[in-house]
Amino acid sequence: MTIFWINLLVVFIVSFFARYFATITCTTNVLISIKPNKILVFVALLPLVLISGLRKDIGDTGFYKYAYKISDFTWNHIKSEKDIGFGIFQMFLKKFSDDPQIMVFTTALITNVLVILVLYKYSRLFELSMYVYITGGWYLVSMNGIRQSLAAAIIFTATKFLIEGNWKKYILIVLIASTFHQSALILIPIYFLVRFKAWSKTTFILIFCSILLVIVFNQFTSVLFAAIENTQYGQYKDFVAQGANVFRVAVYAVPLVIAYLGREKLREIYPDCDYIVNMSIINVVFMIVSTQNWIFARFSIYFGLYQIILISWIVKVFNEKDQKLVYYAILVFYFIYYYYENVRSLNIIYRSDFIKFFS
Repeated sequence: MTIFWINLLVVFIVSFFARYFATITCTTNVLISIKPNKILVFVALLPLVLISGLRKDIGDTGFYKYAYKISDFTWNHIKSEKDIGFGIFQMFLKKFSDDPQIMVFTTALITNVLVILVLYKYSRLFELSMYVYITGGWYLVSMNGIRQSLAAAIIFTATKFLIEGNWKKYILIVLIASTFHQSALILIPIYFLVRFKAWSKTTFILIFCSILLVIVFNQFTSVLFAAIENTQYGQYKDFVAQGANVFRVAVYAVPLVIAYLGREKLREIYPDCDYIVNMSIINVVFMIVSTQNWIFARFSIYFGLYQIILISWIVKVFNEKDQKLVYYAILVFYFIYYYYENVRSLNIIYRSDFIKFFS
């Protein structure tokens, strides 16, 4: 874990100075546009890409490396696979090298670049978003779910179209992402579900339904697994697993509670917050259901990124004299969560054939 702690420290400090030397534009007395220093954003991005891209294992990395090494990515092979976009992607990489590390590095590069570009554009406190990106677990998840994280990063770039209400371009990007992981298609109906004012009746219906699903979980999963039985995810029908930790659910839910209590101020300083809040609510809905079976937590890969944006704004809903305290509280509590998840719970060990000093 040593290299992850160093990574966290470096990324946070550099990201802080990226915002410190930001370009600030005041559009009105309330609305402020802050663009972090691009050079320092690139410096903060660099260790994220290198550490992720040069890893030897973690999660399903070993499986993907093995599959890349033994597979002959012909058109017939690609067409026989479910996610043809990822097959074409690997076929392209194979023209340059048979070493699977090129696939790991390239996916890490694309995933992190796309995510950080969106955080750069929409985060209010950039360094806080970068800090939560790591300590909240999404950065590590991107090493454990390569295809799905790549698909999520691609869809995340469509945030602009989500906010603008341009459903044609949004759905086009979702369809492209779905060629890397078919589960991305869930974002098509979700788009129409989140295009409403946050904290409306629909919001509370969603939350109520998620709680109801937990209560009738066994009946719900019977219907769900019957529907996906003949798909690539049918294997999960016979998979028995514990639910997600309730502590995780709380970590995702608390920012939403703050967003609700300060909803009027949040709309005042961030008029487009409704869509970000609604995506964060969907994230918590899946996390509540995942307390019964962790597999549902995989959907949070798509929605957790919006919560990272939200957290960077909720600090500003507090009175100015309290904002520092809230800022430091976020740093402390997410640090504790990061330690609990990665050291106490998962016992993550980093290995690399290239970065050996801290491995």
